[in-house]
Amino acid sequence: MPQFGGFISDKLEIKFLILYIAARLSDSVPFEALQELSMCDEGVDYFDFSQCMSDLVRTEHLRLTDGRYAITDKGRSNSAATEDSLPYSVRMQAEKNIAVYNQHLRRNALIGAEITQRPSGSYTVTLSLSDEQESVMKLELLVTKEAMAKELQKRFRKDAETLYSKIISALYEFD
Repeated sequence: MPQFGGFISDKLEIKFLILYIAARLSDSVPFEALQELSMCDEGVDYFDFSQCMSDLVRTEHLRLTDGRYAITDKGRSNSAATEDSLPYSVRMQAEKNIAVYNQHLRRNALIGAEITQRPSGSYTVTLSLSDEQESVMKLELLVTKEAMAKELQKRFRKDAETLYSKIISALYEFD
């Protein structure tokens, strides 16, 4: 049952919204991301959303692989045919949220932070940064504990651009 103020009024419209969003994402996403992006209207609740997601996978409008959802050709075709039935204000809010999320996906695709355990029991943390054309930096660090490796990975992913700038500055300071 939609909450007061929601433009989405039934499960069919929720499905249209999910497909509209999935068709505009630059990569496959986890359930939680589609849920967050779909909550752009008060008429969408978690339980209906969850059921609609299951239905869309069952009917092959969405594909679920390794915990990530992607739109299929069938879903993309149906999304194109039904997108005008979504209220304009809902589409505009969804577009705004999708743009932010796609920017987040693009940034994450340019930042690499992998951990591999060495035979000795220590860990190699490989940190990389690229622009959309080529690799800008690749750095391998040896650490003795997995917790240290995970912390380096987390910090690099959070602020890779600033760390890259600091490394460049530090290298130019030496004469």
